[in-house]
Amino acid sequence: MYTQESTQATAATLIQAMPSVLDAFPCPICGRVFSSHPLLLRHYASEHPSAIAPVTVTLTLNGRQCEALIEPHWTLQRTLQYRFGLTGTKHMCDKGACGSCTVIMDERAVLACTTLTIECEGKSIQTIEGIAADPKWKPLVDAYCRWDAMQCGYCTPGFLVSAKALLDKNPNPTEQECREALAGNICICGTYPRHATAILEAALQMAKGEQQ
Repeated sequence: MYTQESTQATAATLIQAMPSVLDAFPCPICGRVFSSHPLLLRHYASEHPSAIAPVTVTLTLNGRQCEALIEPHWTLQRTLQYRFGLTGTKHMCDKGACGSCTVIMDERAVLACTTLTIECEGKSIQTIEGIAADPKWKPLVDAYCRWDAMQCGYCTPGFLVSAKALLDKNPNPTEQECREALAGNICICGTYPRHATAILEAALQMAKGEQQ
């Protein structure tokens, strides 16, 4: 049975399992594995001269510096899922229209499906797993559950990330400000009226907690 405590522990485990330094560099074409990126590049030059070689990228992801081997055209969403095992950033419309892939990059909500990973070098990125693992944001998750601000749940991570980005900048938003902050997130189940209510309740609970 899933509980918030078990989900928080699972998220923390996923974050700790992310590779900080690569020690293997596999060729995605033939499967050979090399001990360094320069060796992989030499292999490409001699064996796959017409192909585009993978590149390495270093990200600060949920507070940890991580390294990944990716193809230059990969989006951040794809990298999060296939290189770091972070599946909370959803692949849905793949056109930047639904908000299900929302992450926070350098304190700003961005769409991971329209952001190239190579553009994120050195950036600080937070995903829904980072929010779930942080006890500070338990009131927001609690409020979303209490107000049943989800049905199928597929879009919920994107909504929560957008809500967190709003509260980071504005700890005491109005209902209209909540709606504007979530305007880029689409819910096919139609849970829209519940989101602002959940965010306002969470903001109140978090303000009370800071005052105690």
